[in-house]
Amino acid sequence: MNGAGSGGKAFITRVSGPVVTAAGMAGAVMYEVVRVGELGLVGEVVRQAGDTATIQVYEDTGMLKPGAPVTCTGAPLSLWLGPGLIGNIYDGVQRPLPALMARGGVWIRKGELADPLDPSRRWDYKPRLKAGQLVTEGQAAGLVRETPMVEHKVMLPPGVNGVVRSASASGTYTINDTLAVIDTPSGPVEIKMLQKWPVRQPRPVRERKRVSEPLVTGQRVIDTFFPIGKGGCACIPGGFGTGKTITQHQLVKWSDAGIIIFIGCGERGNEMTEVLREFPELKDPRTGRPLMERTILIANTSNMPVAAREVSIYTGITMAEYYRDMGFDVAVFADSTSRWAEALREMAARLEEMPAEEGFPASLPSRLAQFYERGGAVTTLGGEAGSVSIVGAVSPPGGDFSEPVTQHTRRFTRVFWSLDTELANARHYPSINWLRSYSDYLEEVEPAWEKLHPGWRVLREEAMVVMQREEHYRQIARLVGPDSLPDSQRLFLFIGGVMRDGFLAQSAFDEADMFCPPEKQAALLGVIMALYRGARDQIKNGAALADISALPCTGEVLQAKTACAGTKELAALESRVREELAGLALSGGEAAS
Repeated sequence: MNGAGSGGKAFITRVSGPVVTAAGMAGAVMYEVVRVGELGLVGEVVRQAGDTATIQVYEDTGMLKPGAPVTCTGAPLSLWLGPGLIGNIYDGVQRPLPALMARGGVWIRKGELADPLDPSRRWDYKPRLKAGQLVTEGQAAGLVRETPMVEHKVMLPPGVNGVVRSASASGTYTINDTLAVIDTPSGPVEIKMLQKWPVRQPRPVRERKRVSEPLVTGQRVIDTFFPIGKGGCACIPGGFGTGKTITQHQLVKWSDAGIIIFIGCGERGNEMTEVLREFPELKDPRTGRPLMERTILIANTSNMPVAAREVSIYTGITMAEYYRDMGFDVAVFADSTSRWAEALREMAARLEEMPAEEGFPASLPSRLAQFYERGGAVTTLGGEAGSVSIVGAVSPPGGDFSEPVTQHTRRFTRVFWSLDTELANARHYPSINWLRSYSDYLEEVEPAWEKLHPGWRVLREEAMVVMQREEHYRQIARLVGPDSLPDSQRLFLFIGGVMRDGFLAQSAFDEADMFCPPEKQAALLGVIMALYRGARDQIKNGAALADISALPCTGEVLQAKTACAGTKELAALESRVREELAGLALSGGEAAS
C-alpha cells in the first residue's frame, strides 16, 4: 500500500546518509518497514510528524535523490523463524549471505532481497497433535530434525489457544505448508513451520526464574573465579589487542549451551572473515560433529550500512528467544556492543537529537537495558525450561573503562571480565585481570559446583585472597626488591607465579589445555592450594622458601594443567605434594638433631 492516507504518493524530501525524510506518510506507523527509492531499499520509520516520516535505511543510500518514491509494507521489521536458521549466515536484517553470494557474487546489490529460509525445502515432520485436542500457546505441534544436533519444535505461536480442528500426518512439508488448524475464540488459525516475529518485541514467557546452573566454558579463570550462569549476562571490556574476539571464540566453541548465536556487530572485515572461514570447519568438542550444526552467524561488519548494525543485535536476540522457547539453553555473543553504540550515536546525530555523554544519545542506557534484559532463565509458554545467556564485548577507546558504554553496560550485567593490556602484552591469555573482574552469580552457581567438588567456594575464596596478597607484595617488591621480603611474604609471590602459569593462563592452541572440565579445574586448584598451605606451615616451622621451590613436586604442579588428564592424576599429585613437604620437615628435623 502507499504511505499517503489520502491515496497520494509518498516521496523523499531529504537524504542525510542512512536517514531519509519522506512526505505523504500520514498512513505510516512507528517502526513500520518501508521500501525506499526505485530499487526498493529496506528502511524503517523511526519518527512520525503529521504526514512527514523519518526513515532509517538499512542499505547504502548513495545516488538516492529527493522525489524518489517510498512504499509502506504495513508491517514492522520481522524475522522469519523456522527450521533452516541453524548453520546459516545472515546480515543484520536477516538476508542470507550465502544465498546472496550464489546469486550475485561477493557484492550485495542495492535493494536485493532473498528469503531468509528456503521455502522450497521439505522437512521431515512428526506431528504431536490430534483432532479434537485442547492446545495452548507455545505447545509443540510437531518435531523436525533441523540438524543431527538440533531437534526443532514447531510451536503454536503466542496467543493461540483452542481446539485442534485438523492435524497433518507424518511426512515431508515446506515451511509454508499448513500442518494444523486450531479453532480459537477469534477464529481458525493455521499452524505452519514458519513464524514471523517483530525483532524489537521480546517473545513472551510464562515465568522468569532465578539462575541456578553455571554456563560451563572450560576456561579456568572464568568458570572457577568469575562464573556466569545459564541465563546470565556478562561484559568483556578491553582495549585493542587484549583478546576480546579470541576469548569469545573460545566461549563459542567450548560453552555447554545448546545453541550458539554469534553477532559480528561492526567489527573489522578481516576479523569477521576469519570467523566465517573458521567456524564451518570447527568440530563440536562434545559430539565431534561440525559446530555449525548448532550455530547461527550474523555478520555486520564496519563497512556495512550503519543502520543495519543498529538492528543486528535485535535480530540475534530474537533468534535466541525463539530457540529458548523450545527448551534450549542459548548463548548469544555480541562483538561488539561498542560498535553498536557508535551506530546509535551516528543515527542520533543525523536525527538531530540532543547528545549526552561523549556524543552518545541520552537513550543509550535504556537501549542497553532493553538488550540485556532479554536474557534470562525462564519457563516458556509451553512449560519448557530454557535460557538465553548474553556475552557482550565492549571496545572502549584507548582502554578507558570510564567511557559511557562500559559504565552503562556494567549496570545491566552481573559479570565483568576485565581484559588487561599488560597481561596481553605478556602473552598471558585469557588476559582477564583477576583483581578488576567480578561475578555476582557465585551464590547461584555454588550448589552446582559443590556437587562436583565439596568445599569449592572456600577453596576459591582462599585462592582469591592469595592472589590479592600476591599483588600487594608485588608492588612492594618493585620498590625494595623481592630479596628484602621475608620468606613468609615471598611465598605469596611464589604461589602467585604458580597460579598465573599453572592455572590462570590457558592456551587455545594446546589440545590438552584449550578446555578444562569443571572437575579438573577444582582438583587443579586444590593441588595448588595444598602446595600453598603446606609451604606456609613449613616456613612457620623454619623451612626456607628456596628448599620448598626446589622440590620435584613444584615443577609437576606447574605442568599439571597439561600433564594430568583427570582428577585421579591430580589427586595423586596432591598426595605427592603433601608427602614431599612432610619429608622436607622431617629432613629439617633430622638436620637440627
